[in-house]
Amino acid sequence: MKFWTRREFGGWTGAALLTALHPQVVLSQARAKVVVIGGGIGGTTVARHLAANTRMAAVTLVEPSEHYTTCFFSNLYLAGLRSFQSLTHGYGTLSQRNNVAVVHDSATAIDPAAKTVKLQSGVELPYDRLVVAPGIELRGDVLAGYDDAAMQVMPHAWKAGPQTKLLRRQLRGMEDGGVFLLVVPPDPIRCPPAPYERVSLIASYFRQHKPRAKILILDAKDTFPGQNLFEDAWKRHYPGMVEWLPAQFTGGVEAIDATTRSVKTPGGAFAADVANVIPAQMAGQLAQRTGLTDQSGWCPVDPITFESTLQPDIYLVGDAISAGDMPKSAFAANSQAKACAFAIAASLAGDPPAAPHLFNTCYTFLAPDDAWSNAISFKPIGGTIRTAHLFVSKVEDSVEVRRKNAREAESWYDAFTHDVFG
Repeated sequence: MKFWTRREFGGWTGAALLTALHPQVVLSQARAKVVVIGGGIGGTTVARHLAANTRMAAVTLVEPSEHYTTCFFSNLYLAGLRSFQSLTHGYGTLSQRNNVAVVHDSATAIDPAAKTVKLQSGVELPYDRLVVAPGIELRGDVLAGYDDAAMQVMPHAWKAGPQTKLLRRQLRGMEDGGVFLLVVPPDPIRCPPAPYERVSLIASYFRQHKPRAKILILDAKDTFPGQNLFEDAWKRHYPGMVEWLPAQFTGGVEAIDATTRSVKTPGGAFAADVANVIPAQMAGQLAQRTGLTDQSGWCPVDPITFESTLQPDIYLVGDAISAGDMPKSAFAANSQAKACAFAIAASLAGDPPAAPHLFNTCYTFLAPDDAWSNAISFKPIGGTIRTAHLFVSKVEDSVEVRRKNAREAESWYDAFTHDVFG
């Protein structure tokens, strides 16, 4: 693995993306039916880029909601640093300017033999190629007592929407001197650094509005991504406020008691004034029901085309897939989706797929004016996806570098969501 500077990495990935975004696709008058299920980052990106880069496909996006709220940057909302509206995006541009038929309905079943998708309304959509971007399913069943009712008392807020608003209200209503408890699940999870970013930004809110508050993290792991950067920041910005307890200390979380807002471990129970319980995760229900998952609970795919290795002519992208070294993140889903769109276009043209250019870029906040970043490129190796080049911020980075990262993160969000939704 080669370690690059951000300047070197930026130049290399910029050139590669220009190549990836302008494929030479043979056009045909015949239009194949491509149905995309799921209007998150992965599904919307596939639909937009497939429609934009080949006239061979008539693209339909199936998504029940009329708006999508990003989970990434929702930690800023929890800290009172962004509005909920600023995280919310519609599908109007995708439909009006990108020639994508957007159907606001839920896919209830897939028939791989007949190549049809059944919708909740009763409509059946035929397809020549199908893309499934089902996201994640939260496994409340693995924590005793953590049912739907408990989630209304101790929210997960791991899918942006009502749960995010609920947690924000609870944080605002908590008395100064209260305890905020965060339960972090085992890997793999959506956006691995995000629980610790959430702690950092909530701590920034507490420092300003509830300076006597305490934050307790009960982790299912003994280490976590960016640990040195987070722990350094907690000491600098929030001394004495944040306590992280690894699994080797507590024995892991066993049960939830919503009536007392407490979390039970072999080492004892921990009570809180506000508790954010993030459960373990697996691929979304539709993937589970359709035979697109293996024993791991995730969806295996060809690392070049992102076609399912279990069902032909069905492709998968985003958090639901087994993607080797690629994390479950928005940028990774976007990168996979572009590669998938080009692979489908090549398939429709009868051409072999090109080796994909796969990337992940992430900005993670430690405080409102302090952020770290990473930039990683990946390539298919030996039937999976492996890291090729890596840049990660360092603990010793200057204050100005960290401030610059925070400013760049805001610009990155605007550019990224424009790339996805138009």
